[in-house]
Amino acid sequence: MHRRDFLKTVAVGAAGLTSGNPGAYAKPPIGSPTVTAKTLSKLNKPLAIAMWDLAWLLRHQKGGGFEDWDRALDELAERGYNAIRIDVFPHLVAADPDGNIKQRFFFPKNDWKPSLWSNKYSVYAHPREGLLEFLPKCRKRGIAVGLATWFGSDASKRNDSIEGVEGFVRVWDETLQFLNDNNLLDVALYVDVLNEYPLYHGFSWLKNGQQTQKSTKKESGNKNAQTDLEADNPQLEDVRLDQDQRGFHQTFMTNSLTQLKTRWPKLDFFASLVGNYGRWQQMGLDRFDALDVHLWFVFNKQFSKQVGYRKNFGKVENDLGFEKGYAAIRQYFKNHKAELIEWMEDKIRTVAEVGKKYGIPYGNTEGWGPVRWMDHPLLDWDWVKESAEICARLGARYGYMFNCTSNFTHPHFRGYWQDIKWHQKVTSIIKDV
Repeated sequence: MHRRDFLKTVAVGAAGLTSGNPGAYAKPPIGSPTVTAKTLSKLNKPLAIAMWDLAWLLRHQKGGGFEDWDRALDELAERGYNAIRIDVFPHLVAADPDGNIKQRFFFPKNDWKPSLWSNKYSVYAHPREGLLEFLPKCRKRGIAVGLATWFGSDASKRNDSIEGVEGFVRVWDETLQFLNDNNLLDVALYVDVLNEYPLYHGFSWLKNGQQTQKSTKKESGNKNAQTDLEADNPQLEDVRLDQDQRGFHQTFMTNSLTQLKTRWPKLDFFASLVGNYGRWQQMGLDRFDALDVHLWFVFNKQFSKQVGYRKNFGKVENDLGFEKGYAAIRQYFKNHKAELIEWMEDKIRTVAEVGKKYGIPYGNTEGWGPVRWMDHPLLDWDWVKESAEICARLGARYGYMFNCTSNFTHPHFRGYWQDIKWHQKVTSIIKDV
């Protein structure tokens, strides 16, 4: 898309918002949506939530960890979790820009590096069929579902064909209508319209738009803005968007949420955020129905630098730095635990203050020690568990209405998954029971 066409699309959306028109795509509900979900804004007790990302579907094969959905969900409930966050693939469930609905998609594995989430191998998947089978299993067990998306790429690269506020709202609206038509929205806890906004997602149009905004300001002096944002960078406070870019993001998200909330007033909408990214509060939060703010200890600048986290664990190119890196983590965490906990508590307190300012529930579906970890002969899960328990208690202290124990609450992280009593202990802290 040319820059003038791109900016015209944004301008149309912004004009619709300021004029009181909910937007070009918003339309009257068809019939009476059967939404009876107990959304975040209606909760009276905190939830222990697990982030199952794309893996719930893309590892639904022999040896994948999610090969048996009944077993995975039973084990989740046994450990004390009563909510999950999953990718519902809205850009694949909805029709393509030409109106064609597709049932089967191919997800290639283009390298042989370890895959911590998503698909371990090249696989075919059926998002629509999968949701029709999986969500009733969640309902049966009383497990609430956060509907989310990473807007990831399959072999057809459909994520590249969705453009603008209108295209983005359309695919979400059609996906919610699909779920509603099949009486499945009663399990919806919320709708997280885009993962870790504005940083880590596959909505190409939005990324290109940010780069366009940057390239038009020669005085910015940063020719690698998109590279910076896409880098595996544990010091996100160093990423800076200029005023035009921040305005672009605010307009996009505000307009998108306004249209979706007009169409689906009984659902809670927001975009998940990276709490260690210093500008997360400038993403148009006045339209958010909740805050999901992701925080990790390794985003502490000094900690990350001293243990070489980025070099040893960030890219997972190989495991040559695991032993040295983990030894450094253990030592640094032991020596600086009090100050690191104080640093994390300040982050959590800020989330709570912002949530209270807007009068919305707040919590975290991804955290707390490392961003990347795995079962490995040179690693264990002790530090991940210690971090989780610390932050479960901090979250409870500051009124988190939902909280996770880590990014790794999946059956395929066996070393972490197998400690049932530990999970029960920490989920009880989260749920305040």
